[in-house]
Amino acid sequence: MSEKKKIRLPRYQQVAIEIAERIVDNRYQVGDKIHARSTLATTFGVSPETARKAVNILVDLNIMEVKHGSGVLVASKSKAINYLEQYRDVQSIEETKTDLYASLERQKQELSDFTSIVDQLVSQTIKLNKVNPMLPSELVLTKEAEHLNTSISDLNLWQETSATVIAILHKEELVLSPGPYAVLNSGDTVYFVGNEFATQRMNNFFYPN
Repeated sequence: MSEKKKIRLPRYQQVAIEIAERIVDNRYQVGDKIHARSTLATTFGVSPETARKAVNILVDLNIMEVKHGSGVLVASKSKAINYLEQYRDVQSIEETKTDLYASLERQKQELSDFTSIVDQLVSQTIKLNKVNPMLPSELVLTKEAEHLNTSISDLNLWQETSATVIAILHKEELVLSPGPYAVLNSGDTVYFVGNEFATQRMNNFFYPN
C-alpha cells in the first residue's frame, strides 16, 4: 500500500492562522501594536521572510493594518474569526477527502475491477465538469511547461486564466490553499477551479505551443 500523502499549509499561512487565533483569544487585541517582524519570527520559530508573508496575509484580509509611524496594528477581531472559520471548513473537507483516499487504497486490494471503476469515475467527473465549473480540474507541470519556478502572484495567474489555484501536489505532499506566494515547479500537479474557459486557458498559459 502506498504511503499516505501528507496534507499541510505553507508555514507562513500556519503562522498567519496562529496570529489570528491569538487575536480571537484576546491575546492580541484590536489596536494593539504587533511586535517587529523579527520578533514575530522568533516567537513562531520561523524566518523573518516567513513572518513578513504571514503579516501580509492578515493585512490583505484587513485583520491587521499598517500605519506609518506606528507599525502593524490589530484591526479586526471579527475578520480574524471569519478567517479561522473558513480555514476550519477547508480542513474538515480535506480530512474527509483523506479518509476517502484511504478507503480507496484499501479497496484496491479487494476489487479486481478497480481500474474499471476509476475509469467510470473519471468519465463521470469529465461530464460533471462541463456543467459545474466549481469542480476542481488538474494540470501536471512537466519540465516543458513555461513559467516554472515563479510564484502564483508574479504570474498574475487568475488575471491570465480566470483559474483559482486551490491546491498543489508537490513531491507526494498536497499543499492546500497555497496562496499568492506559492512557487510552481516542474513535476507539480496544480488543482484549480474556474469558469468553462479556465482549463483551456491554463493549458495555453503553461503550454502555449
